[in-house]
Amino acid sequence: MTDVLDQQAFRYSSAAEPDLLCEEVPLSELAQEFGTPLYVYSKRQIIENFHSFDATLKSSGKEHYVSYAVKANSNIELLRILAEEGSGADVVSAGELLAALAAGFAPEKITFDGTGKTDEEIELALRANIHAFNVESFEELAVINSIAERLGQAAGHAVRAKVSIRVNPDVDAKSHPYISTGMKENKFGIEMENAREAFMYASRHPALEVVGIHVHIGSQITSLDPFIKAARSTVKFVNSLRVKSGIVLEHLNFGGGQGIHYRNVVRHPLLPKDEFGEEGEYVPSLSEFVGAVLPILDQTGLKIIFEPGRAIVANACALLASVLYTKENSVKKFVITDTGMTELIRPCLYEAYHQVAPLKLLSGATQKVDIVGPICETSDFLAQSREMPSLKRGDAIAVLCAGAYGYALASNYNLRPRAAEVLVDGTDYRLIRERERIEEVAGISKAPVTLPNSSSRF
Repeated sequence: MTDVLDQQAFRYSSAAEPDLLCEEVPLSELAQEFGTPLYVYSKRQIIENFHSFDATLKSSGKEHYVSYAVKANSNIELLRILAEEGSGADVVSAGELLAALAAGFAPEKITFDGTGKTDEEIELALRANIHAFNVESFEELAVINSIAERLGQAAGHAVRAKVSIRVNPDVDAKSHPYISTGMKENKFGIEMENAREAFMYASRHPALEVVGIHVHIGSQITSLDPFIKAARSTVKFVNSLRVKSGIVLEHLNFGGGQGIHYRNVVRHPLLPKDEFGEEGEYVPSLSEFVGAVLPILDQTGLKIIFEPGRAIVANACALLASVLYTKENSVKKFVITDTGMTELIRPCLYEAYHQVAPLKLLSGATQKVDIVGPICETSDFLAQSREMPSLKRGDAIAVLCAGAYGYALASNYNLRPRAAEVLVDGTDYRLIRERERIEEVAGISKAPVTLPNSSSRF
């Protein structure tokens, strides 16, 4: 079995001047046909990632299901792939809920997360009869109860909202502070010492049905220790809740957060040696993660739900960019591309590392450069002080592992249209989202000047 962390979709061809491929398609051909910036996805990698996760859990013999975190990437075509494979969906907004339903996810396998659910979103989810709300506060419990009561009165029969209370275990995920969610200072969940009261409070409200507990401590976690601590703490609480309060749950939702490899995704002897040799921090394999936490969680006797997002889609995508200019000053060399923080904000927001690789790999000298975008911010970069093969105007590059929180966090800053998206399936490929039209982004019905024939960078 292949772990989620293994990379299969992107590799260089065996030609004398190798092409970077997605499955069997040269990325340079896609850049030429669709223009850049361009997100390119591997259907095979998405399916392999999901089945690796699903099959690893099934092999344990424990009742479970995998619920894809839609926030990682919500393209409707990618959602359809996962729905067809049997995945559940974890949503955090009305938009994500509607997309999940339209993509074919079964309502009984949809959970609704988020600290700030609106009344309208709660009503929509109740009408859709989703599996559960993952509730973050006492007041939210009261609001969901009142909305369910109102809907029941209007319908002439009782409406009960299934709720799973999110508990904050105060465990440091040891990832970037902006994506750590399980500490007391974070806005998420109810503190462990107040959680029993929350479950008792919910059990007293007739329009609420308490079905589970939810724990999620962060994202891109590259150590097993935080998961183990959170699992032990949660199991202790669940067993205590059963004994002392008589509350028996149906499921334990352990969230997601499993880290992936962002370094050395693509390897080749012609890539710079420091890039080839830089292993970076250790990232546990999926089998290691499951082997560490599942025996602990099994002690509750509950159905286990996992909510991976990044681990399903991140390494299934490359973001393609074209070199516009090169320049240097007394201290730096810059490669300026048509792609930046509007397409991939992770390097700017989290100082996140993404491997950058040329679409055509030529032998020759390398140089240390900053790879930057066209946005009017100093923080607009894709890579800093990166040893790269020499690049010139007109060359194209791929930013690897851009499938999670790439397009999902893209913006129209500087009035830039969001990029197109392409799905590759073996030797076939198709457009799954068109590039936004510049007139729409600018809020005009017609351009006041004639646009160039080629609008790939619009």
